[in-house]
Amino acid sequence: MRCLLVLLFLLPTLAQAQDRRASHCIAVAAAPGIEYLHRAAYRAPLPDDFTVRLNYVDHAMFLIETAGGLRAITDYSGFAGAIDTPDIVTMNRAHITHWTPDPDPAIRHVLPGWSDRVGEPVGHHLDLGEMLVRSVSTDIRSRDGGFEENGNSIFVFEVGGLCIGHLGHLHHEPDAETYAALGRLDVVMAPVDGGLTLDRPTLKRVLDRLRSSVVIPMHWWGQGSLDRFLADMSDSFDVEVRPASHMEVSLRSLPSRPTIVVLRPAFLSEPE
Repeated sequence: MRCLLVLLFLLPTLAQAQDRRASHCIAVAAAPGIEYLHRAAYRAPLPDDFTVRLNYVDHAMFLIETAGGLRAITDYSGFAGAIDTPDIVTMNRAHITHWTPDPDPAIRHVLPGWSDRVGEPVGHHLDLGEMLVRSVSTDIRSRDGGFEENGNSIFVFEVGGLCIGHLGHLHHEPDAETYAALGRLDVVMAPVDGGLTLDRPTLKRVLDRLRSSVVIPMHWWGQGSLDRFLADMSDSFDVEVRPASHMEVSLRSLPSRPTIVVLRPAFLSEPE
């Protein structure tokens, strides 16, 4: 009888898990040897359903746009410039530059990277049809020199067949379990300041392990810190410096060799 009661208690949770759309990023990463099928707004309309626009706004903030008009902003600090209310914002709380205590109530989905229950992973899994947004919790350093377990999150955006990861204010090298939870990342936004987040040797190990097709540096303090990061990575990544603050990417347009793409941050303005 006791087992029956436990099963009845778990049934709603099991049903909910079965109803969840599975992450194709994790599925592919967990199955070596399987080939992935590369299928062929704020600014101008995107050319097809498999192209995504990434706008580097400021610090660790990016606007991710889909062909269907969904807009997600990462590490949202409360202001991104002249833009209508985004559909989704993600936040991390290592510093106030990565979150806001007063997000606009009109934002449909506000995803904090921490749980109200200190120490527990937040476990976001938001399925909007065209975009799946999920979180992978990470630890953060505390002011007393220790750490807070699961205090921040890496957010993964699955859209147009792409797996796009935003490392947030990452303080520790991921362990094997975290890498497995992330899965394949085709595009990754990485903090390259060299100290407030990961130190430079650790960041290099992380990016060499992820081996993403596109790495976009963020959280850099002036040209000097950016140049030091690029020098560290030049042996394993091509480097492409762009004058613009945005880029369009699809599975078909991913570079053949892992490439660091430098974008220049700019607050969003009214499209011309």
